[in-house]
Amino acid sequence: MCGRYAAATSAADWVEEFEVDVAPERVLAPDFNVAPTKEMYLVAAGESDGSLVRRMEIARWGLIPSWAKESSISTKLTNARVETISEKPSFRSAFAKRRCLIPADGYYEWYRPDKGAKQPFYIHRTDGRSLAMAGLYEWWRDPANPEAEPRLTCSVITTAATNDLAVIHDRMPVMIDYVDWANWLDPSIPGKELPPPMLEAGFRLGLVAEPVSTAVGNVRNNGPSLILPIAPDEGLLF
Repeated sequence: MCGRYAAATSAADWVEEFEVDVAPERVLAPDFNVAPTKEMYLVAAGESDGSLVRRMEIARWGLIPSWAKESSISTKLTNARVETISEKPSFRSAFAKRRCLIPADGYYEWYRPDKGAKQPFYIHRTDGRSLAMAGLYEWWRDPANPEAEPRLTCSVITTAATNDLAVIHDRMPVMIDYVDWANWLDPSIPGKELPPPMLEAGFRLGLVAEPVSTAVGNVRNNGPSLILPIAPDEGLLF
């Protein structure tokens, strides 16, 4: 699964990198420890004057389906398994036409040895570019408070990890290649019609997994020290 990631790149830089047409109205502080229920950036398609544009929005991590009666369901829907997103009632509508990209500098996974404490790893691209994690989004209006503003929520799509990364954890985020961004975001293309290789870009990326401080396990901890390798020369190249 993907339960923590780093989003420290500025909104302005991500607007440029992800070729966003409409920037968010406010800016989030750099966050080296994004966790479920926290605010996050996503990139989605919107319509303007009859054509599609890319919008960067601020959402809350943990998808709430439009039909949900309570927001508490979001804690169970932070990740969506790619194998079942077209079937699960919580995700199939969003997969059909509400897909997004979630910009990230890298993400964390925990290695669970047979004995001893869990060791977190920070996984990122070797070329220094951002990850474009695949996501789903929903707008949810609280039925108990119909006058309240609708809430934008999001889930990260996961897949089986590559053989090398599976040594650390058996799941990883789905990542979308630059050449597929437009089709992935296009709501007029049903999710079921997207070619399967589009969801396998992460298998082709150069990724490095580096052991980092266990401090990342506490969501109250933040800052660039969380992504510093414990032993810079001992990262595992995948």
